[in-house]
Amino acid sequence: MGKKRKPLHPDDPLLHPDHPRPVTRRDFIRQGMIAGGSVLTAGGVFSLFANPQEAYATLSGDIDAMAAASNCSVGGNVFSKIPMICFDLAGGANIAGSNVLVGTQGQLDAMSTAGYSRLGIPESMLPTSEQFINTDLGLAFHSDSAMLAGILEKAIGVVGNTNGIIIPARSDNDTGNNPHNPMYGLALADAVGSVTNLIGSRNSDSGGNSVSPVALMNSENRPVKVDRPSDVAGMVDTGDLTAILSDPQDVTAVMESIARLSDKKLGKVQTLVTRDAVIKDLVRCGYLGAADLADRFAGVDIDPDKDPEIVTQAIQPDGVIPIFDRDTEFSRDGEFRKTASVMKMVIDGYAGAGTITMGGYDYHTGNRSAGERRDLRAGRCMGACLEYARRKNTPLIMYVFSDGSVSSNGRIDDSVDGRGKGEWTSDNSSTAASFMLVYHPTSLPQLTDDFSATRQIGRFSSNGAINTSSSPAANNVNLLVNMIILNYMALNGDNLAGFEAIYSGLGISHGLGNDVKNYAAFQPLPL
Repeated sequence: MGKKRKPLHPDDPLLHPDHPRPVTRRDFIRQGMIAGGSVLTAGGVFSLFANPQEAYATLSGDIDAMAAASNCSVGGNVFSKIPMICFDLAGGANIAGSNVLVGTQGQLDAMSTAGYSRLGIPESMLPTSEQFINTDLGLAFHSDSAMLAGILEKAIGVVGNTNGIIIPARSDNDTGNNPHNPMYGLALADAVGSVTNLIGSRNSDSGGNSVSPVALMNSENRPVKVDRPSDVAGMVDTGDLTAILSDPQDVTAVMESIARLSDKKLGKVQTLVTRDAVIKDLVRCGYLGAADLADRFAGVDIDPDKDPEIVTQAIQPDGVIPIFDRDTEFSRDGEFRKTASVMKMVIDGYAGAGTITMGGYDYHTGNRSAGERRDLRAGRCMGACLEYARRKNTPLIMYVFSDGSVSSNGRIDDSVDGRGKGEWTSDNSSTAASFMLVYHPTSLPQLTDDFSATRQIGRFSSNGAINTSSSPAANNVNLLVNMIILNYMALNGDNLAGFEAIYSGLGISHGLGNDVKNYAAFQPLPL
């Protein structure tokens, strides 16, 4: 009898004999050897704007005029789109079958027993029986899904107000080069925030592990890195004036005075359109931006670490049960702190959309338990986002994807965490899928007639592999991103001609065919 191995902790590194030694940062993340850095890459002076959902004093008239004359944006962006959070599970997580159900036509159209086994579902747990189907979130999950368990642990209150779709779509295994990330496309569809438009938990061009389609990228919208509470607080830091002046209006007055003095000094020098002139404009806008920042955020704390709805405080307000316990979760797990930071920025409207990268999802370790523990934690993070949206009375779009996937050879893991399910034994891009979950605080999000029964764009074959001709995205990750942007716009009630205009304006094809409504699964959410 072989020596019994100690179960892997969700943060333990994943070492595979059939994988090369990790070299790049992405290699280390997907194998769970690092969880992400901590340096905040702040936006330029033009990105320091505030939350229009809060009531603040307005800047003095001469400051507004000064900003207009210098073409400086102050006052914040108009927050009008539905917040969207993407989960990038680095390494090739299982999504289809053992977590979100898939089928040959719709989610519940049965595959063969061998096909389900390939997706880690043993014959004793086939979703042909109702006891193994859970539709609490609208989208059908396997009832023993670890992701589902994590979501419902944190967000049981969203049941009845959530719906979703799954998209069978292959992507390459163990690489960050899959153009999975939709952030830049969301910005083109007007995903704006009052501080910055896009954020991500990694300091990369996409803000995540997977890259963004090159044709959609715009350096002006590069996601700002946010992966811990101090990053959030630092983005709207009004400096030590708040410690000296107790009245926020006094802070604003000081900053306005500095802006006026700066403007007068710069105005004494006759300027031409030269490098010096450009620098003077940037300096002027910097002081105006600082005044605007002080006006909106002096005395306002947006630190998720101090939000009693998110994490236990020393003195908790009566009746408030936080999403994370400080001692057992928040202080011990950087993934929870990362999730709290991104969800606070996006759901409160400070950012239009954000990516949360979670590492260690290359879990074909010859058992089931390592993957189950990681899926459970991912589900808890997803559930935290949904629960925070519920508490803020705000709709939320959530998109979950991974680079490639895994498959099982049918061998059973009978350990406590394995729970009698198939062991993950190899990478397998042909079992991959992504899914969207949508929450609305007052009503059930509705799917179009074509998808209300199937909740699936594309199909799996009976043998448990993607039918790669079943949708434009099934064998093309670029087109998967376009499909996500299409559904984001559909949920926001945008005219679908506007979706086509984005791509024609870039001089490229969206690749979804002549009638894009065939892939718009959602009806507009109520405002």
